[in-house]
Amino acid sequence: MGAWLIAALAGAATGVLSGFGVGGGTLLLIYMTAFAGVDQHMAQGINLLYFLPTAATALPCHIKNGYIDKRTALPAILAGLAGTAAAAWAATALDVGLLRRFFGGYLLYIGLRELFRKKQG
Repeated sequence: MGAWLIAALAGAATGVLSGFGVGGGTLLLIYMTAFAGVDQHMAQGINLLYFLPTAATALPCHIKNGYIDKRTALPAILAGLAGTAAAAWAATALDVGLLRRFFGGYLLYIGLRELFRKKQG
């Protein structure tokens, strides 16, 4: 399979996950760093760019179906913007090896948490 086709399939899979709101960008980062040979810093930058159109296409559907609580959204957005600015500054200053370890630790934590989460409801 050509590299272009594999990249398109990875993009499609991450798009589906993003549409569901479950972090398709994380899968995109894994694809880019583990399989496409993209440097961690570059992959994170591409992931941020990827997020803009995927969020813009999924958001209208979520708004239409009433899945946005506007009272909660504004403080979350403002705090997210501040956190994003600080984290982007820190991420670009970190050594790539350390950044990869932080990202791997984050994935491991989330995976284990989901694996052992108690059934809700």
